[in-house]
Amino acid sequence: MRPPRYKTAVVSWLAVYPLVTLLLWLLGPVVSALPLPAVTLLLTLVLVILQTYVVMPFMTRVFEPWLMSGADRAPARDTEDA
Repeated sequence: MRPPRYKTAVVSWLAVYPLVTLLLWLLGPVVSALPLPAVTLLLTLVLVILQTYVVMPFMTRVFEPWLMSGADRAPARDTEDA
């Protein structure tokens, strides 16, 4: 069973916001001289890699009870395949 999309969105936001803030704080001085497209490319590259392999696996384990509560009562609707 999949968790409801709104719960997935909330957990994703709870992961992305602090990660973006941390990356801007850490990398801001380093990338401030670069053009905006280069900064965006670098930050999103690091963000997506960390989000995919580190942050979201951790967040889904931490929030699993909340994510899955109520998920077994309703069948999952897969609108991506439609």
